[in-house]
Amino acid sequence: MQQATLRIIGQTTRQQLCRSFSTTRGNTMSHIGGLPIKYTSEVKIEHLPTAFSAIDSRFFDKTTLKVTGPLGERTMPIEPFVSLEFVQPNGQSDSAETQLLVSVGNSAERKQRQMWGTTRACINNCVIGVTEGFSATLRFVGVGYRAAIENGQLALRLGYSHPINLEIPEGLKVSVPTPTRVLISGIDLQQVKLFAAKVRKWKKPEPYNQKGIFVDDETIRKKDGKKK
Repeated sequence: MQQATLRIIGQTTRQQLCRSFSTTRGNTMSHIGGLPIKYTSEVKIEHLPTAFSAIDSRFFDKTTLKVTGPLGERTMPIEPFVSLEFVQPNGQSDSAETQLLVSVGNSAERKQRQMWGTTRACINNCVIGVTEGFSATLRFVGVGYRAAIENGQLALRLGYSHPINLEIPEGLKVSVPTPTRVLISGIDLQQVKLFAAKVRKWKKPEPYNQKGIFVDDETIRKKDGKKK
């Protein structure tokens, strides 16, 4: 009797373990992808059926999303399994916000689930870019480290035998309010941060003297030198 009871308990435990470690997914929701994107009447979003690129084969099956606002225009590719739904506001005032809902055909598929939140985040960045814009601040810390705008280029003097001249990418605005501070602004978050990283790589912050080029609120923990 006791052995039969133990056998039943063992079978029940194995069944519970199999259920708890099951890899079957139900209706999976994306925490980011499920959030609506809200924008006012000053922003215009169009989902065009045309291919994002007629040259690059990677974008032949992707449609085009165009976002227009006070600061400019952005375009981005939309995967064929991504659906966009526009929910118009009830009121007629200019401050009424339109909502854009992003969804995918099958959230159980890994790629679609990954691109769900990514697509929503990229569209939201486009809306913020054409309304508020993005910026990055570079701080030059070190003796003689300074920057200036010369002949339409960003000239860096970082202790080398020659200045470093960097071409300013199209669509970005670069200003030097002080010789040790550079302000980069634009409507494309990726381009703003990418150019900031290109400038930073010429003199990365080092932990011993804490000198170098710092981006925004970047900090670095100070290390002690070797002691004899």
